[in-house]
Amino acid sequence: MIRRVVRQSKFRHVFGQAVKNDQCYDDIRVSRVTWDSAFCAVNPKFVAIIVEASGGGAFLVLPLQKTGRIDKAYPTVCGHTGPVLDIDWCPHNDHVIASGSEDCTVMVWQIPENGLTAPLSEPVVVLEGHSKRVGIVMWHPTARNVLLSAGCDNLIIIWNVGTGEALINLEDMHPDVIFNVCWSRNGSLICTACKDKKVRVIDPRKGKIIAKNMEEPISVHEMDPSNGVLLPFYDPDTNVVYLCGKGDSSIRYFEITDEAPYVHYLNTFSSKEPQRGMGYMPKRGLDVNKCEIARFYKLHERKCEPIIMTVPRKSDLFQDDLYPDTAGPDPALEAEEWFDGKNGEPILISLKHGYVPGKNRDLKVVKKNVLDNKAPKKVEEPAIPQKPASPQLTKNEVKLEELLREVKSLRDLVTLQDRRIAKLEEQVAKVAI
Repeated sequence: MIRRVVRQSKFRHVFGQAVKNDQCYDDIRVSRVTWDSAFCAVNPKFVAIIVEASGGGAFLVLPLQKTGRIDKAYPTVCGHTGPVLDIDWCPHNDHVIASGSEDCTVMVWQIPENGLTAPLSEPVVVLEGHSKRVGIVMWHPTARNVLLSAGCDNLIIIWNVGTGEALINLEDMHPDVIFNVCWSRNGSLICTACKDKKVRVIDPRKGKIIAKNMEEPISVHEMDPSNGVLLPFYDPDTNVVYLCGKGDSSIRYFEITDEAPYVHYLNTFSSKEPQRGMGYMPKRGLDVNKCEIARFYKLHERKCEPIIMTVPRKSDLFQDDLYPDTAGPDPALEAEEWFDGKNGEPILISLKHGYVPGKNRDLKVVKKNVLDNKAPKKVEEPAIPQKPASPQLTKNEVKLEELLREVKSLRDLVTLQDRRIAKLEEQVAKVAI
């Protein structure tokens, strides 16, 4: 008689459970735009949801505790002139969120301490550099004020939000639409998935592809015949990956190990209604007293439903094995350090006593760089003895510096478009021949 050996894993009995109706967010008109992003972003203070809007694009930002029916007149973030396609909370400031839109712009917003009391139409900064709609925005995991955007112009731009500058342009690397982009854990590399069916690993600061079209996958799992897009969420603390099919009604989860067969199926959470999008709570926003290891925010047609993933344990004590130190809100690097070539691992925090968010964390730094719209720090030049300049002259100099910087930015954009037009003309000529 052959006995089957069952693989030991503390996550083998993880189970998912939807919250009660009164803990959902109801009467929300979730966006119907045809795009394959998650449409939802969550942090320990707010849940943001892309919604239907007439005459432009908008998204809701709700304090986590504001459950129940959401009034139709509830204020939205509504500065885009086209539908919003993607949103992402800054990992280093729970009040800052970025959005990408069909209007070809990226906008960065500051959310008030207790949420919106009036429509928010003025962003902190508008980032312009794409020539087609922007479908992906993603903050750097360890460097402050570094933001990546990808558009349907097959271009990836990495911005210093603190100065509003596009410092890295990754062009000519993707021949077709970019479906997804992800930073490595320390933000030194990015990985992209493209419509040409290739995965690329890129060093963005060197502008080089370091791996492409990997030979053989280490593991293959057949999911189902559905053609819906899979939204993957990976937890580096537990090595569990969750796959949520857009238009599907289930969440499948697997454990990743260093030994063959590498990927181990754990379980599937199923419900009746298909999901139109999904938000994923950072580890610091979970309830460690209930052994909660993941929380999703499932978007229905008219509501948002939290789903809690729990490991059953009898003890009420803190479970060290379930909660190793996790990435906290403090950045390891400043933007300038990262662009100069430095790397920094995430600064870890313990969840043993729960996570207490700091009040207005990093707001002063962001405000100094961005909110006051001050000019970036200039390179110091040798001092020339002269009479003290009048306050009016100093203001004029600052204004002139801003105008010159804007002219340079526009010149760079025109040059970029000229290159793209020339390339398209070449392609047209080849087709004509």
